[in-house]
Amino acid sequence: MKNSIFLKNIKYLVTCDDNENLFENINMYIENGEIKYIGKSLKVADEIIDATDMVVYPGLINTHHHLYQIFSRNIPEVQNMELFPWLKYLYEIWKNVNSDVIMHSSLCGMGELLKTGCTTCFDHHYVFPKNQNNLIEAQFEAAQILGMRMYASRGSMSLSVKDGGLPPDTVVQSVDEILKDSERLVNRFHDKNRFSMRQVALAPCSPFSVTGTLMRESAVLARKLGVRLHTHLAETVDEENFTLEKFNMRPLEYMESLGWVGPDVWFAHGIHFNDDELKTLARTGTGVTHCPISNMKLSSGIAKIPQMLKLNVPVGLGVDGSASNDGSNMLEEMRVAFLLHRLNAGKSAPTGYDILKIATKGSARVLGRDDIGKLSVGMAADLFMINLNRLELVGAGLDPKALLSTVGFKGNVDYTIVNGKIVVKDGSLINIDEEKTYNESHAVAKKFIQGGMK
Repeated sequence: MKNSIFLKNIKYLVTCDDNENLFENINMYIENGEIKYIGKSLKVADEIIDATDMVVYPGLINTHHHLYQIFSRNIPEVQNMELFPWLKYLYEIWKNVNSDVIMHSSLCGMGELLKTGCTTCFDHHYVFPKNQNNLIEAQFEAAQILGMRMYASRGSMSLSVKDGGLPPDTVVQSVDEILKDSERLVNRFHDKNRFSMRQVALAPCSPFSVTGTLMRESAVLARKLGVRLHTHLAETVDEENFTLEKFNMRPLEYMESLGWVGPDVWFAHGIHFNDDELKTLARTGTGVTHCPISNMKLSSGIAKIPQMLKLNVPVGLGVDGSASNDGSNMLEEMRVAFLLHRLNAGKSAPTGYDILKIATKGSARVLGRDDIGKLSVGMAADLFMINLNRLELVGAGLDPKALLSTVGFKGNVDYTIVNGKIVVKDGSLINIDEEKTYNESHAVAKKFIQGGMK
């Protein structure tokens, strides 16, 4: 059955395509989730949207998140902590996560992402308490309800406090248990087809919460199954000291010894890479997710994004966990990224348009996707729309490519379309009752926090 949308009279179409086209006064025809036409002609469609005064962008792609952390935001005790003590405190709350927490936090987090122009969400879930099943299943169910393109991970932790790691014993698993469930989830959910709405990566948490055996075996399994690998790396000096003390290697050298570099691997954060390590990332095609707000909040440092871009290291954008960001807003992440690097790097900083490209086709590259991240014929119909005809954007339309990073956009977008289907209209989610979801989620969050802070 054909499903079609026609966007007419688009004021500006920012494509982020290979030719970096900016179209003015243009139309777009979408059919069955795919962009079929961009031009001046009129088309007949099931739904017609008048995009007069609208700027249309490729859907933003979030390449690192921890959705479950949404229910542990703004806790006074951790607001001034850095990563290691912050984790130790919060693990005592997170060890009580269950499928209700996962479902409702996913609805809230992905709902906010959709309302702020994000169409694809990668989530790194690695907390699996004993006797808690169907956590990843709950994430995919939430994404399906909302209409979001979901890229989940089978994260893991195998190195508990008693073995020299950070997490409590109740949330670590054996290597065999992790690998078995990883294969099960990939076989059930990973769709390799073009325009896939569901994919899975293998994602042991970090060098200080998993064993080298798990890292090595996960890499072997991922390559056997044809899926990607993800972990946290080079986030803090504490982590660097940990790997130097335990393995006599810097974090990237340690990862390389375990088979964890290559075009099928991407790391979250990547702050403390030296110049030689940046060249290794470039040479091997290993990607990095930039999470500026989280890095600032936890005082972790500033990633060398200008150097990475110059070397052609694959770089995407991510909001990271909402307990270290306190939001799920890629538009905010873009503006902070732009301003942070302007302050830190001056003339060599990425431009406003560069930041948009990181959040779209750069993020698609990091996820190994060639069907999302830009707007051209044959690409997935993932996009969002902002009406420029509003008080707060007077005089801001001179450079639509840079607008989101330089001026910024602080509200909900007017439309979000994912896979050719409208999921946000007039700034509101159309597939759920937001008030009902809020009330239910608030009750779950309150119970979760109270249970973890006794």
